[in-house]
Amino acid sequence: MTRVLVVEDDPQLVRALVINLQVREYGVDAAPDGTTALRLAAARQPDVVMLDLGLPDMDGIDVIKALRGWTRVPILVLSARQASEEKVAALDAGADDYITKPFSMNELLARLRASVRRTEDTSLLPETALVETGDFSIDLLAKKVVRQGRDVRLTPTEWHLLEILVTNPGRLITQNHLLQEVWGVSGSDKTNYLRVYMAQLRRKLETDPAHPRYLITQPGMGYRFEG
Repeated sequence: MTRVLVVEDDPQLVRALVINLQVREYGVDAAPDGTTALRLAAARQPDVVMLDLGLPDMDGIDVIKALRGWTRVPILVLSARQASEEKVAALDAGADDYITKPFSMNELLARLRASVRRTEDTSLLPETALVETGDFSIDLLAKKVVRQGRDVRLTPTEWHLLEILVTNPGRLITQNHLLQEVWGVSGSDKTNYLRVYMAQLRRKLETDPAHPRYLITQPGMGYRFEG
């Protein structure tokens, strides 16, 4: 049974979530604030966390950071905050998805299923991780990419960027995170670095670089790898 921790201080929404999850045979724990959420997460070891950012005792961003100190459990943010910078802050802190209130229950459940699938798909040990797509394969241990039977030559920077994306399949990785990880810098004035290198990767890996299938841009936010 997949166990979900719902962190939300609106009792009506909590009740709706609990009913909809339990009827689909999810196990559910609920926390009305961040302190309770962190205690329950440690005690119950949930498979997914659904988290509101506007909690009565602490900001949801701080809950994400605290969880990321010891677990990689998928975190789905449910928030009324619609500003792009709020979404980027949550994703940079370690959230896996961001769903804006109000939302449809069908969409939420689809996102939940996707997060569970991604966790299952990435359960391979790093020593044996081989990423296969319809057009190329990536051996993460050997740091090798093969396309149409031929080795693809990547620069160290191209490899670092690709490695971050493919080890987080389906997850939006923000521009700031990539800039910090690959170049040790952050800031919107450096996003041209990303555009250049993503264009180079697409030319080397995508069948149609102008209409990428695998290396996807989320305008103004970041990039994700779809295997």
